[in-house]
Amino acid sequence: MKSALLQSLFDEEERRPLTVSELNEQVKISLEKNFASVWVEAEIVNFVAAHSGHWYFTLHDGDSQLRAACYVRNNLRIRFQPFDGLQVRVRGKLSLYAPRGEYQLLVESLQPVGEGALKVAFEQIKLKLAKEGLFDEELKRSLPLLPKRVGVVTSPNGAAFHDILNVLSRRTRTVNITLIPARVQGETAGEEIEAAIKLANQYNENANEKIDVLIVGRGGGSSEDLWAFNEERVARVIRNSLIPVISAVGHEIDFTIADFVADRRAPTPSAAAEIVAESEEGLEAFIYQRTQDLFQLIGYKILQARSDLQELALAPVFTEFPNRIKDWRYEIEDFREQIQSALLEKIKIKEQRLESLSNRISPLKLASKLNEKKTRLALLRQKQISAIKDVIDAKDEKLKISMASLDALSPLSVLNRGYSIIKNEKGEILRHINHVNIKDKLKIRLANGKLEAEVLRTEK
Repeated sequence: MKSALLQSLFDEEERRPLTVSELNEQVKISLEKNFASVWVEAEIVNFVAAHSGHWYFTLHDGDSQLRAACYVRNNLRIRFQPFDGLQVRVRGKLSLYAPRGEYQLLVESLQPVGEGALKVAFEQIKLKLAKEGLFDEELKRSLPLLPKRVGVVTSPNGAAFHDILNVLSRRTRTVNITLIPARVQGETAGEEIEAAIKLANQYNENANEKIDVLIVGRGGGSSEDLWAFNEERVARVIRNSLIPVISAVGHEIDFTIADFVADRRAPTPSAAAEIVAESEEGLEAFIYQRTQDLFQLIGYKILQARSDLQELALAPVFTEFPNRIKDWRYEIEDFREQIQSALLEKIKIKEQRLESLSNRISPLKLASKLNEKKTRLALLRQKQISAIKDVIDAKDEKLKISMASLDALSPLSVLNRGYSIIKNEKGEILRHINHVNIKDKLKIRLANGKLEAEVLRTEK
């Protein structure tokens, strides 16, 4: 041992000093290896949120302090923003910041200690989302009157789902239930609830029988147990959901951020199921009550009609009415005789007038008038034929003059005088020698026929 120690004093390699960077690197490796995962409980002081998104702060226990850093990739998973004076429980690994030679704790998880810290975190998130308008009443949608399919986002093993199932099975016969399972407690619970709500909305894009309303919740528990329903991601996905959402978290005294942002809050999961079923149950009760009211009204009307009938049967009018009918019959007989006499008198007068007219219009007089009308008609017809002939002759003369004028203007009459019409292959009439080239094909129209020719030479 002594010889080895003495030998090391004269060993050139051992005697070579380390650079600061080399020493810091060795210390960093040793720290990260031996303190890869540590839990520290302390108070936060000097908290700074950098523009890069990283958090820097100091952990202080009254006697000692430790620098800490939480990079943005880790603080995105932390449910609230820390602040000075907050007592926290931190998990991370020790490392060394080589440029300054300072060792620090790289934070991977940060949780507030005590109910008071959770309440502060809750108020932070609530205030932030309220300023963004996520809780505004005008954004909340009314629930469907008679939903056919209800989606439930909760743990399949929890009591909440069984409570909802029991209430809906007992109080309604038309609602189908679709479970979208998700963790409702623990670090990944908020992420799974968010994914489940998105999955329900994606299902509605292609489903024939869509989900009409979503119940999102769980049974009771501590503030830590219910914290997933306070996360921003859950609040935002509820607000962005196209399906109306009922928040049903914990017991009646428990309030979460999801309750404020949802379209309806139910104090318990069972109460959420009753809200869904109340329309159908209330409608059935309304119809039943109105049916009973109708039966009672019909019974009352029947009794009233019977009473009125008995009063009428005993009324004096039924004894006097037959006598009055006999009087009316005698009056009708008198009227009938009077009408019959009047009609016979009028018929007699009409017959006398008809006989007088017949004597005035004899067959000889009618024949004479007929011959006279025939002669006049023949004369009118002769005049008409003569007038038509004059019109036709005038039109014929005018047509001949127009034809002579057209014939004088016709290109064909010009052709008869020895002229011709020359066209190129496109059918265009040639008017200038500049429009013709050697070997062009030409079509020549004469008075009595057509020619085709080829240009051999041109001369101006």
